[in-house]
Amino acid sequence: MVFDVGETLVNETRAWAEWADWLDVPRLTLMAAIGAVIARGEHHRRAFEMVRPGIDLDAEIAKRRAAGNLYHFGRDDLYPDAVPCLEALRAAGYRLAVGGNQPLDAELILRDLGLPFDVVATSASMGIEKPSPEFFRQFARLLELLPGEIAYVGDRVDNDVGPAKAAGMVAVFLRRGPWGLIQSSRGQPTGAAIEIDSLLELPDRLARR
Repeated sequence: MVFDVGETLVNETRAWAEWADWLDVPRLTLMAAIGAVIARGEHHRRAFEMVRPGIDLDAEIAKRRAAGNLYHFGRDDLYPDAVPCLEALRAAGYRLAVGGNQPLDAELILRDLGLPFDVVATSASMGIEKPSPEFFRQFARLLELLPGEIAYVGDRVDNDVGPAKAAGMVAVFLRRGPWGLIQSSRGQPTGAAIEIDSLLELPDRLARR
């Protein structure tokens, strides 16, 4: 089992709110911009450009770092169903991994959270990002399993379900968070082998499969 990070295990509401505060824009405005770019199938960076035209996002990230405003999340930011799901899957004998399009800081944080992962990797350490199928194939190599022996769980149809399926994995779509809700509301099939609304559903769905 390989899990995405943001909006799969980690609730990113606080992180987005902190970005809005840093840019001195109303939180609701940034959230609305995020929803708009998701609906249009654009990269999330476009939301920053909408609320702050001409922004150099990399420069802003550097400024936040210089101000001691580092990228962070903790166990309190995990969705309530995350730890129970991981513990249940571990008890059932599954090997667990986590990885998403995240900076190296996130990988270090994930290693320190005390979660039962056999493999922790991010796009920053692997040098490749989703939706490239190679991102998923690298996890197969790290776990020393065939792609078909792995399920990837994520909240995005475009970045998680589609490319995981293309890489030969069992794609699990978690219908939550802004991407999950907006992309699933378009009325188009997701292509996922399993669709769930909560991680608490996952152990039973896998057992039945």
